[in-house]
Amino acid sequence: MIRLDRQVALVTGGSRGIGRACCEFLARAGARVMVHYRLARDAAQGLAERIRAGGGDAEVCGADLARREQAEALVAATLGRFGALDILVNNAGIWKGAPLDAMEDGAWEEMLAVNLSGPFYVTRAAVRAMKPRRWGRIVNVSSTAGQRGEAGHSHYAATKGALIAWTKSLAVELAPFGILVNAVAPGWTDTDMARDALRGPEGARILETIPLRRAGRPEEIAGAVLFLVSDLATYITGEILNVNGGSVLCG
Repeated sequence: MIRLDRQVALVTGGSRGIGRACCEFLARAGARVMVHYRLARDAAQGLAERIRAGGGDAEVCGADLARREQAEALVAATLGRFGALDILVNNAGIWKGAPLDAMEDGAWEEMLAVNLSGPFYVTRAAVRAMKPRRWGRIVNVSSTAGQRGEAGHSHYAATKGALIAWTKSLAVELAPFGILVNAVAPGWTDTDMARDALRGPEGARILETIPLRRAGRPEEIAGAVLFLVSDLATYITGEILNVNGGSVLCG
């Protein structure tokens, strides 16, 4: 039912986890996909080859999005390869823990650079391309941590909460230009980033906090992203779509 034929999508952090699933879902719906990676070039290339083998169109581009010039180059590469940019999924991010009194300046600065400055640099460049066409779809990947906090990960929660406020602000600012801005807020999801925690000593306790008693799958987050960029969601902007098995209700 959802078709994105010939639309161009840029997915940051697209080589694994939620980003990889987003790339696969968007390509399956007919979008041409730019798969961004920072370090996992082989994984990104393998994904692009898989998409092309299935009849889709995909390219890869590496960039450290915390560096403005590289973030802008990623958008430029997308426009150069596909000639347009219709959909931006800001998925790239990091998750690290540290108690506040032991948190180094560098850990705080890294979290803000990757989780906030990166999306800012990419989105600013993307909007400059979308505005003249008066059309665009932007989805930011936040977290339940941005809604209820996360002890021991306060810097991470701060960035994800900021993404929520930023999403709502941009939704109003960009609505006159036909650009819809929404966010998804995943809970615990079975990805490389969270796997050690989910399968470690605290795994059972974590699952007990989730009403559905399981972690989400990357594909379940990608489905929400696909919905928000589709023609089924043309009257939705500034929304934070929770995909967390009901866990935010327990916060």
